[in-house]
Amino acid sequence: MKAEELRITIYTYDRPEDLPDGGLRLVEQAKEATANAWAPYSQFRVGAALELENGIVITGNNQENIAFPSGLCAERVALFYAGSQHPGIAVKRIALAAYADGRFVEKPVYPCGDCRQVLLEHENRVKQHVEVIMYGKNETKVVKSVADLLPLPFDYNLAP
Repeated sequence: MKAEELRITIYTYDRPEDLPDGGLRLVEQAKEATANAWAPYSQFRVGAALELENGIVITGNNQENIAFPSGLCAERVALFYAGSQHPGIAVKRIALAAYADGRFVEKPVYPCGDCRQVLLEHENRVKQHVEVIMYGKNETKVVKSVADLLPLPFDYNLAP
């Protein structure tokens, strides 16, 4: 038997104001995007704001559907819009925020597995890391690459 160890680095900020390089602005846009979420079933409104390499910011929010799982998460709404309207432009970073019970959640919100896979495929396709900023009222967590959130992805390059 052989044991392998995987390591990732997660940066934790007690205040979003301490985020470097305009990160607070992106978090605020993600928070604003929660207002347009369609979440009548979960009441859990998620907003995403992604910044493209050319400086354009795209926002998205979760869109639920009674025919579950026909809805879509905020991250994929923003990423797919960016891909359709700005093809070939790499995503530099994405910020996430969630709103429930009349307030923004206290702990950071993390992308679901589907969103991690989709974001990682974008990262691999453009051969550039995508920083992920996960906002919570009490702390904000940042990883420098989606690969840190999904270290053992499904990858077509692994097929024989």
